[in-house]
Amino acid sequence: MATDHQNHPAAPTITEVAAAAGVGRATVARTLGNYGSVSEATRAKVMRAAEKLGYQPNTLARSMTTGVTKTLGIVLADVANPFFSGVLKGISETAKLAGYDAIILSTDEKLELERDAIAVLLAKQVDGLVVASAAGRSDDVSHLSNAIDRGTPVVLIDRLVDRLETDSVVIDNREAARSAVASLIQNGHRRIAFAWGPVTLSPATDLKQMHGILDEALWSDGERLRGYLDALEEAGIPFDTALITHVLKNEGQATRAVSGMLALADPPTAIFTTETEATVGALHSLRARNLRVMKDVSLIGFDDSPWAAVMEPPLTMIQQPMRQMGAVASQQLIARIDGDTSAPKKHVLPSQLVARSSDGPVRAARSDQ
Repeated sequence: MATDHQNHPAAPTITEVAAAAGVGRATVARTLGNYGSVSEATRAKVMRAAEKLGYQPNTLARSMTTGVTKTLGIVLADVANPFFSGVLKGISETAKLAGYDAIILSTDEKLELERDAIAVLLAKQVDGLVVASAAGRSDDVSHLSNAIDRGTPVVLIDRLVDRLETDSVVIDNREAARSAVASLIQNGHRRIAFAWGPVTLSPATDLKQMHGILDEALWSDGERLRGYLDALEEAGIPFDTALITHVLKNEGQATRAVSGMLALADPPTAIFTTETEATVGALHSLRARNLRVMKDVSLIGFDDSPWAAVMEPPLTMIQQPMRQMGAVASQQLIARIDGDTSAPKKHVLPSQLVARSSDGPVRAARSDQ
């Protein structure tokens, strides 16, 4: 009976590639491992021989020789979220062009899962990390600082962590939110719901408590709410805690929270949503109460997507450069892996308010009621 060894010839070795190319084993190792000095003519000869033989490099052995695994660790809050899906596309495309693979882990916005993910990726000896951290401003981030201290470069994406001196790629969330809410105010709205605010078990009862919550919040959450408060203050509109949600971040919770605000004696005439699930939850709430977007209640949301443009009416949305954010993060990380020792860089990319038809004058919001 034939054995598996007889049926399946052994994989070609580095020695066989060296013999076929007429060079030494060390030259083949340098060429295929992409380290050291090799002439272009020799490199071409080795690559032709490796391709002809069907040689597959041993990445573990290469990493032991060079200290480089050509692998990036990617830790995102929720890869099912359209925003993070777009970010991941930008990271992956750029990494692939540079010859890197990516290991992607999702944390579901749980800091403990983030710590576990970082530990797993460091154990796999990734060359660097891109992280959308779930850490609030007062949370322990030793898992990230320890990675940096051991020489693993870290690029933060979408969220900053105030106590970390490292590269980051973000937008100006505060200004994006301020300008969106200001546009609602310019249309006459004074009762503007905010869905959603930082998650907390003790919602604020006044502005002072709200600022205390902001000081502890996830950076992006806090910045978007600060922008909302900036717009209200600039217009002289009193802050109303009843118009801000502090629920867990999922569509069902957003639906219930917005429904509660719409049931107030003085309900909102406009809603500003800060993430896709909050937008969907708000739309469910409006439909359940037979309220029409723009005609009855204006709406502006974060994270533009193709479905927002084909809604009826099309939704006015803040567009983040998702793929560009991922690409810049990947490029920055690879530069660090390649030896860039300059000061940490904060890349602030531009967002855009895409005006469509879901927001209008407050008189329109009340005309049919």
